[in-house]
Amino acid sequence: MTQCNQESFKFHSLNQREVTARFDGGAITTDAGGLLLREVEKRTGIVERFAACFQDHRRAERVEHGVRELVAQRLYALALGYEDLNDHDQLRQDPLLAVLAEKPDPSGESRARKRDRGKALAGKSTLNRLELTPAAVEKQERYKKIALDVEAVDRLLVEIFLEAHPTPPSEMVIDLDATDDPVHGNQEGRFFHGYYGHYCYLPLYIYCGDFLLGARLRPSNIDASAGSLEEVKRIVAQIRRAWPQVKITIRGDSGFCREELMAWGEQEGVDYVLGLAKNERLKAEIAGELEQARQQYTQTGKAARVFKEFVYQTRESWTRARRVIAKAEHLEKGANPRFVVTSHRSEAWAAQPLYEELYCPRGEMENRIKEQLVLFADRTSTAYLRSNQIRLYFSSLAYVLMEALRRLGLQATDLAQAQCDTMRLKVLKIGALIRVTVRRVWVSMAGGYPGQERFARIHAALQSLPLRC
Repeated sequence: MTQCNQESFKFHSLNQREVTARFDGGAITTDAGGLLLREVEKRTGIVERFAACFQDHRRAERVEHGVRELVAQRLYALALGYEDLNDHDQLRQDPLLAVLAEKPDPSGESRARKRDRGKALAGKSTLNRLELTPAAVEKQERYKKIALDVEAVDRLLVEIFLEAHPTPPSEMVIDLDATDDPVHGNQEGRFFHGYYGHYCYLPLYIYCGDFLLGARLRPSNIDASAGSLEEVKRIVAQIRRAWPQVKITIRGDSGFCREELMAWGEQEGVDYVLGLAKNERLKAEIAGELEQARQQYTQTGKAARVFKEFVYQTRESWTRARRVIAKAEHLEKGANPRFVVTSHRSEAWAAQPLYEELYCPRGEMENRIKEQLVLFADRTSTAYLRSNQIRLYFSSLAYVLMEALRRLGLQATDLAQAQCDTMRLKVLKIGALIRVTVRRVWVSMAGGYPGQERFARIHAALQSLPLRC
């Protein structure tokens, strides 16, 4: 068996030349593009403010790695593609990641203990304390003394969204969605979900366009909408304190079509457009339209849609009648009726535009959730629900940082709409030789990198923005 610590690797020769590889290049990084993320941080303060949500109960005289440095190390590593804390036992030697984490000595040669010299960053055991510290730190606790204020993180996500809009929008849409997060051990909150067919968590995500407003990890033995009203109340209240005149619409699939959410929206002046699960009463309402769509399909051979709106009330769960939009559609596979319920009046939104232009774009939120997974939001493998929620926060803030790079730096490039995995591959993964001197950190990036012109444009765009005070 090949040993992982062998000194050299032999490859097929090139004509008469032997090809041999070794891990002896010294201070070489594969992540030089991470410097762009640091420039984003200097203009947004995302990392710094996330770090401020932690309270450090350690004895200051014994601390080598401050909370901000630990948080930055973890966030940048997630953005760069390192999901596992075990990776940091090797990454702690990377001077480029040390620069991103703002370590004063990125070479690590000034570390107090001889065994740590050359390793500027923290290892997995130290980083682990960010996740496993309970909400309240006991006096007798020796190691896990860095507690997170989860409410502060929730507020921060909304603050970043508000700051990104110097001029308040007249209208905004808040998307709700849930997804499965498979678990693979006997973790707290572990339940079997019949729809997904495995043991999982059921995290709730809340977005406005590309902006993440909330991420809540939940056990899966609940209704998909459980807790969503409380999250929406909190987010809407924070938004309205800053933008009292903005018109807000809540959008979600049928899993969120619940009386409590709709009644609250009607009372608070928050509109909604929600999927409505079909039933025999609803299908009977559009029997004529379904037949009309079938005839159109028969004549043209193409998908046919006919829209209808009507007033509808459930027999038990709803307290009042509401406006329902129906799509009577016929496809190659047969009838495909769909329904949404909305508080929007017909004068503002006619039936077809409301369905196609307001409701259907909610599907784009699935791409945002996929980006969260690219940043390892599903790496919830600790034993406790709280620590897994903290992991979800780290992935969420890594997404917020990447979204800020896309919004602030990539708009004038071919990657303006790129997702996080593409951004990581084409912008952040750049090989470079690092040289640390008394006065400078030299980053000599690979001359063969094909995106040099794009990199220069991103850098110029970020440099043109003011620094955060």
